[in-house]
Amino acid sequence: MITEYQRTLTSRKLKIVEDFKAGSWVHVEDPTKTELDMLAEKLGLDAGLLNDATDPYEVPRVEVDRRDTYFFTRIPFEDGGKISTAPILFILTDQHVISVTRFKHQFFERFIEGRKEFHTTQKVRFLLQMLSEVDAAYARFITLINKEVRRLSSKLGTSIANEDIVAFVNFEGILNDLLDALVPTNAALQKILSGKFLTLYETDRDFVEDVYLENGQLIELCRSNLRSIGNIRNAYSTIMGNTLNRVIKLLSALTIVFTIPTIVFNIYGMNIPLPFQDSPHAFWIVVLMTTIATAFSVWVFVRKSLL
Repeated sequence: MITEYQRTLTSRKLKIVEDFKAGSWVHVEDPTKTELDMLAEKLGLDAGLLNDATDPYEVPRVEVDRRDTYFFTRIPFEDGGKISTAPILFILTDQHVISVTRFKHQFFERFIEGRKEFHTTQKVRFLLQMLSEVDAAYARFITLINKEVRRLSSKLGTSIANEDIVAFVNFEGILNDLLDALVPTNAALQKILSGKFLTLYETDRDFVEDVYLENGQLIELCRSNLRSIGNIRNAYSTIMGNTLNRVIKLLSALTIVFTIPTIVFNIYGMNIPLPFQDSPHAFWIVVLMTTIATAFSVWVFVRKSLL
């Protein structure tokens, strides 16, 4: 579906226009092959690059074809409780700002419903505003993951269930996916900042620097969360290993302690001449000797902190 919006410096509301009017925002959502071909023909765009926007595995990058700038990035979204990223293409031409995506993303609604102050005729600034909103979407998801990681890490001293370990693994996969999108996006923003792909005014350059810094901070936050998850997993493995060693030591010590009376009683169960066999107090003598030997072994293990 192709929808054209326009809001000039003198307009108060965003309005829908037709016929690809100059200074408009052309928003393409879940396009068909026919729509992309028509868009390429009417606006003189590269059909191959337009089709790349529908590739679910497309990586962020920036390209220039004649005088048109193509900025590929990925935007995070939640589907069925699972956080993933999808490709999105922003195109800046002499007369239009064009966005191409397969999915309906919430951050576009902020522009369409008038919750963001923008003008489609200020093309570079409008493009940067949308990139800033993409970063804001990343920030929301990363902050949620960060809070959940902190909540689960607080349970490290008590008990962590298998479900918590699975959650850590899922968070690690999500953060790596976000990082795979943010790092090349950061490189693309750096190219724009160089001024080789877009002509930037001083205010626009400041805006690009802000977006670039925001993107860099998100990358560091992702890496920080990944390090935290790795540290928590290592700490949990260490705790579990230490607990297992203590249990094994305890069981080994108890085995030795109970082996002493077992050996003595087995010996006195044999049909051979044995010490004290003619004594009327043979049973109590054997029990006393066994008790003393067992108590001595317990004392040794306690001193060695094995019991």
